[in-house]
Amino acid sequence: MVDEKLVYAKLKTVFDPELHINIVDLGLIYEVKVDKTTVKILMTLTFPGCPLGATIHKEINETISKIPGVKKVGLEITFTPPWDFSKVSETAREQLGLI
Repeated sequence: MVDEKLVYAKLKTVFDPELHINIVDLGLIYEVKVDKTTVKILMTLTFPGCPLGATIHKEINETISKIPGVKKVGLEITFTPPWDFSKVSETAREQLGLI
């Protein structure tokens, strides 16, 4: 059975190609909803027009689609609220050398 915990674990294997930190710890994932065989993800990017957005989107689709039982992945990008460093986990802050 697909659940949010499993989806978040898989999303932690998707890395920002530029920062080399997973998108969950970067605070890019705002919400995950699972409805039977459909996974809906609400996320942001570090800034509007981020040239790596398409790459991240593709990797999310490929990664989540491999979860047994997932038939559809819906990904919505939002900039409300905008991303900032307050959304970054302590682990990612350490990796970025911020603490």
